Amino acid sequence: MSKLTLAQANKIIEVALAKAREMRVKPLAVAVLDDGGHVKALQREDEASMFRNDVAIGKAWAAVGMGASSRTLLQRAKENPQFFGALAATAHGKFLPQTGAVLIKDPEGNLLGAAGASGGTGDEDEAVCIAGILAAGLVSG
Repeated sequence: MSKLTLAQANKIIEVALAKAREMRVKPLAVAVLDDGGHVKALQREDEASMFRNDVAIGKAWAAVGMGASSRTLLQRAKENPQFFGALAATAHGKFLPQTGAVLIKDPEGNLLGAAGASGGTGDEDEAVCIAGILAAGLVSG
């Protein structure tokens, strides 16, 4: 099984930030986590608020931990709020089921990690992550 490389993580962030500028998204942070939920790469743009890193990491951490995009997790949280509240408590506040993070997979479909962004709308955050993942030759999920 392949592993996410630092070069791939950096490419995801580079392209995600460029896409955000192209889309005129507010300053944001982009986090790339490996399949164990550890930060592989993280950048916060100038003028992005102090919460952006933590929110981007929390979205990606939730996605990789549950094996689903944060958009899917948000829907599940609406349907089962007690369970997702318990997950957030168990994770000591690191678990954020909010749109803006997607899984990173290799071309064979193996989970490599997740990318999350914070600063724009959930849809904008998700779009820039997907652009970065595709540019790195990987698959978003």
